[in-house]
Amino acid sequence: MPDPSEHSAVERPLKDEEAQELADAIGVFATPSRLRLLWALLDGERSVEELAGMVGLSPSATSHQLRVLRQHRLVAVRRDGRHGHYRLHDHHLPELLAAMRHHYEHVRRPPGM
Repeated sequence: MPDPSEHSAVERPLKDEEAQELADAIGVFATPSRLRLLWALLDGERSVEELAGMVGLSPSATSHQLRVLRQHRLVAVRRDGRHGHYRLHDHHLPELLAAMRHHYEHVRRPPGM
C-alpha cells in the first residue's frame, strides 16, 4: 500500500507543466509491446530471454523496449554478469496497470450488462 506521506493530494489542481510531464509519461504506455512487457513483469523478475518468449518479440526488440521503460522508471534491472533481470520499478505499477485494465473493461462493457 502506498505511503500517504510520499504523495500530495490527488485532488489538487493540475498545473500546465505537470500536465505536460504527466502526458509525456503516460505516452510510454501507448505501445502494445511495452504494455505486454509490463504485464509479464506483474508476477516478478524475468530475464530478457524469458520476456521475449512471453510477448513474442525478438530479444533485440525486447531489450529496446525495456530500455525505454527503464528510462521512464517503469522497470528496474538487476545485472548478473551479461544478463539483465527486469522487474517493475515500484509498488505503484501493479495498481496502475490494474486500474488501466479495469477502466478499459468498464468502458468496453456492452450496454445492459
